[in-house]
Amino acid sequence: MTDVVQSLRTQRAQVGHTLVMGVAGTGKSAIASRLAAALGGIFIEADVYHSRDNVERMRQGIGLTDDDRWPWLATVAEAALGAEGRPVIIACSALKRSYRDFLRAKIGAFPILYLTGSPELIGERLAHRQNHFACASLLESQLQTLETPAEDEGVVHLDIRLPPDDIVAVALAGLDSRVSAGG
Repeated sequence: MTDVVQSLRTQRAQVGHTLVMGVAGTGKSAIASRLAAALGGIFIEADVYHSRDNVERMRQGIGLTDDDRWPWLATVAEAALGAEGRPVIIACSALKRSYRDFLRAKIGAFPILYLTGSPELIGERLAHRQNHFACASLLESQLQTLETPAEDEGVVHLDIRLPPDDIVAVALAGLDSRVSAGG
């Protein structure tokens, strides 16, 4: 992993922004923060930019609508732009292509690290989650909303069954291959 990290660090200007996405419970925050640390980058946690109303809706198990998400995504994009100069790793569900397109329109092109797993595994993780507003009852809504990133979005698929360090290693290798290939 060290060679891949060093390769990416020497190409920081090309790394720019990276989106770590998936439904609630896939480990976006854990993976994105580790990745930012490995790259000497900045970690943006999209959850902290939700409005109080959004947080309360999710606490109650009510899924968000597009109208709920647009202002949130705009704030996430502003935060990401304000953190430029080093690699910026954004942990954000970005469930629909239109959300990802919106972010791209605001901050430019970025690779996507897409955390995937079975609904059963994700549900189990959510059931054991503590101190977070996204509860297990939101999983079905998130899965219904999810539009899997297409290959033309520069996606690297990451299996959440792997240990976090292995996921980060796969992510770094995927980013390295995209940077090396110019995309």
